[in-house]
Amino acid sequence: QVQLVESGGGLVQAGGSLRLSCAASGRTFSGYGMGWFRQAPGKEREFAAGISWSGGITSYADSVKGRFTISRDNAKNTVYLQLNSLKPEDTAVYYCALASHPRFSDYVPSTHLDDWGHWGQGTQVTVSS
Repeated sequence: QVQLVESGGGLVQAGGSLRLSCAASGRTFSGYGMGWFRQAPGKEREFAAGISWSGGITSYADSVKGRFTISRDNAKNTVYLQLNSLKPEDTAVYYCALASHPRFSDYVPSTHLDDWGHWGQGTQVTVSS
């Protein structure tokens, strides 16, 4: 069975940085895009960043574009999210996600939740003022 395990969250001051990791296991992941969502208390889960199987295509929410960078290392079945210039409004639980279906034309799944089939347990990111 597929398992996604996030790590790297923590408490950081505004303007600081964190690097999140998500290790995937359970089967091969050829053709699957991966991504990160986040959910703040009392708010809906929202898309933050996505990356294609090859790593050659990325997408970002407008709220994080220019500050966050998504990458992946397929040899390690791991996806990363580098969070820079953090703001208090970035405070949330960050969830790693795996696309619902593989594709081999290299693409990033949409921001819609039903395009993502597996989720990690989440890692807390807290940004203080």
